[in-house]
Amino acid sequence: MGMEMIRVDPFDDGAVDDWWSAYAHAERADRGAKAVVWTREESRSELQQESSVVDRRAYLLRAGSVIVGSAGIGLPRKDNTHVAHLSVSVPPAHRRRGFGSAALTFLEAEAAASGRRVAQGQTSWPYALGPDGTGSPGREFARHHGYALALGDVQSRLDLPLDPSLVDRVTRDITSAVDGYEIRSWVGPVPDDVVEGWSVLDASIETEAPSGDLEIEAATPDVASIRENEDLLERQGRTSFGTIALDRAGEAAAYTQLVVSSADGNAYQWGTLVRRADRGHKLGTAVKVANLRMLQRTAPQTRTVYTYNAESNARMLAVNTLLGFFPSERMGELQKRLS
Repeated sequence: MGMEMIRVDPFDDGAVDDWWSAYAHAERADRGAKAVVWTREESRSELQQESSVVDRRAYLLRAGSVIVGSAGIGLPRKDNTHVAHLSVSVPPAHRRRGFGSAALTFLEAEAAASGRRVAQGQTSWPYALGPDGTGSPGREFARHHGYALALGDVQSRLDLPLDPSLVDRVTRDITSAVDGYEIRSWVGPVPDDVVEGWSVLDASIETEAPSGDLEIEAATPDVASIRENEDLLERQGRTSFGTIALDRAGEAAAYTQLVVSSADGNAYQWGTLVRRADRGHKLGTAVKVANLRMLQRTAPQTRTVYTYNAESNARMLAVNTLLGFFPSERMGELQKRLS
């Protein structure tokens, strides 16, 4: 039976529902029924946003009258315009019939037609399968189609509330180390007086943090992109918790961000980075602790924090372990050269 790739109208509720259902079903089939995924309404809001940062396109995979999967492509518009981000989701009942392969071929052609020379994607698997993910459906599908594991990540989980004695002990340990820095925290958009410094750190995180063999370049700091993302968070019903460390000159030395989903009640760790010149002062620990304190104080209903770190990032993994995180899953960042 032949298969069609149907472009999803993000304002067609039924089409978006079908697209999301195929994605969520496939993810949970491979990762477990409790695997954290973007919620239906969060995904809908993202597809509907008119973005100046990325061109998002979603597709339904249909064989006859049956939806057999979903797919997507993201084309960066400002930075790393040589890259296309691809995703293919086929629920188990429709696998081994060539649908996923046909969708991937279509997406790669779309990427090449848009002038992209590198395709990247992600797939997750249970932690117990090990760093390579051998045997997991997504990893084996990617391997079969020539995608290399460019960076291996560990998903870690923190159950809240934090033990107060642990927080106090860590705080005492870092007090003298962060002397000379101002630690500021807030809920919601980044304050205007620090957003430029925040954007500098945020733009460099992809290349300052371990990036393995990923062919990526540092982004250009852009306050407008920060504000666009904040607008999306508001549309999605998500809340940002931010903390920054400022040096004596008032310049941004470190930052961290947690985003809480009102839909699933979880907190997700986004960027954490310490400027090179300021490393070795435990600023990473300091901003994370300050942010977690604020999260517990202002959103006490939050029960879980999820974060991803490169498996090679021993320093940040050690910080997470210190705070009580434990490994819960693995994710592979995949890559293939198209030309």
